[in-house]
Amino acid sequence: MTETKDIHPHGLLLANNEKLRAFLLSTSQNQQLSDELREIASDLYSQDSIPYSSLKTLWGASQSCSRPKLIHLVSGSSFVFLSPKPREKSEELKERLQKLTELAERKAYNELVKDITPRKDSTEPFSSYKDQIGFGLHVVLIMFTGYLVGYATFRALFGHSAVMNAAGGVPVMQQAKRSIYSCPPNLLRFHW
Repeated sequence: MTETKDIHPHGLLLANNEKLRAFLLSTSQNQQLSDELREIASDLYSQDSIPYSSLKTLWGASQSCSRPKLIHLVSGSSFVFLSPKPREKSEELKERLQKLTELAERKAYNELVKDITPRKDSTEPFSSYKDQIGFGLHVVLIMFTGYLVGYATFRALFGHSAVMNAAGGVPVMQQAKRSIYSCPPNLLRFHW
């Protein structure tokens, strides 16, 4: 393949065929045209694709009596589409794409081996506000109930002494709080 010389790098490109080659050959030998146009025609003759703008320039410079109609000249030729140059990616984008690729590969691998590997419990306890509020209400309810049980017990034992009744409620309330916090979190889920 010959080296292509970019006369007009942008614009429509046509695939070079026999009609176009014959026109370019006659144009390159036409002494009435300038040396520059004959050189362009000579260069385009050997190329696989030619810019439409260069072809139109050569066609317009040729004598109207000796040139074919432009539509007959380009009929039978197909368009040549060049792929654009790939854009340069920044280093940040390359790193991010690499991480996303690794994450996708890891996810695909985990999907493949999910039947033979033990299941991981990935849910965190109290991961939502609903769980946190439910647990908080549960703790308050248990502590209040413990306080009432202790208060009632000391009231039955020591009569109507307010200090002793309150003193009986506090230790029971603290014991209820300790027992709540020592339980595993999944047992304390409070669903509405």
